[in-house]
Amino acid sequence: MEEPGQIKRALIDASAGAISGAISRTVTSPLDVIKIRFQVQLEPTTQWALLRRDVYNPAKYTGMLQATKDIFREEGLPGFWRGNVPALLMVMPYTAIQFTVLHKLKTLASGSSKSEDHINISPYLSYASGALAGCAATVGSYPFDLLRTILASQGEPKVYPNMRSAFVDILETRGIRGLYAGLTPTLVEIVPYAGLQFGTYDTFKRWTMAWNRYRSHYATQAEDAISSFQLFLCGLAAGTCAKAVCHPLDVVKKRFQVEGLQRDPRYGARVEQHAYRNMHDALRRILHAEGWAGLYKGIVPSIVKAAPAGAVTFVAYEFTSDWLELLLT
Repeated sequence: MEEPGQIKRALIDASAGAISGAISRTVTSPLDVIKIRFQVQLEPTTQWALLRRDVYNPAKYTGMLQATKDIFREEGLPGFWRGNVPALLMVMPYTAIQFTVLHKLKTLASGSSKSEDHINISPYLSYASGALAGCAATVGSYPFDLLRTILASQGEPKVYPNMRSAFVDILETRGIRGLYAGLTPTLVEIVPYAGLQFGTYDTFKRWTMAWNRYRSHYATQAEDAISSFQLFLCGLAAGTCAKAVCHPLDVVKKRFQVEGLQRDPRYGARVEQHAYRNMHDALRRILHAEGWAGLYKGIVPSIVKAAPAGAVTFVAYEFTSDWLELLLT
């Protein structure tokens, strides 16, 4: 069969990436909102406060279940999808760029544009391709990520009624650079995160294929193929591994993104404008004031969200990509 043209392949990757990203983001939005509330909270959680009673006032959010109840009571069900519009505007171009660049890099590495040939490339090239694709996608969609974080963390009463007002205020008070606040730690985070996510996903797929072959001594191509449930498990494992390793940098990024946000005092101490000079200074200050636990605030909802988000994204991408290929054949 003749390989699809480059434009057609790029269209398939971009469309499948955007659709899979939108599905994943919408499904996991409540967990993302909870995670962000923990990450931008300066006060320590209950467990850490027992050791450091002298540092801050009691925290607004102390546990995932308690945070869920509080958000629902104070903001209703829509509170769990706060910031979802800019999140979709961020994630759709992000995943579209990511999967398009990833496929192009894997095509260069394998010498073939067929997805089934990409599973055989070196694990190192797989990790590197994922990292480079993540960087390209991050730069292309970052302002929407920043707006999503601000709208999701502001609570009630709202500082900004909508995305447009947040965008205008940031431009007026912080300039164009304000839309890219926290980009450095984001890029430092995305290299290992995207590399791990896509690299481990490909690795788990190879292991699964080997396991399928092992289970059948006379395996045919169909028997050695990966089921949708196995793809889901591979994505689940890949998302968990990547998030567990890179979470501290995500906390630093969120602190930069909400600098100067004048949210209601009941949500705790605010992150003042220019609170951190740079990424290293932010890491040092968080460690000094909040301990190692401060760098892992929101880790539970983060992993609970990252695992299904990764799984849904990969499965939705594989199915959408196959469907579009058949449709455009």
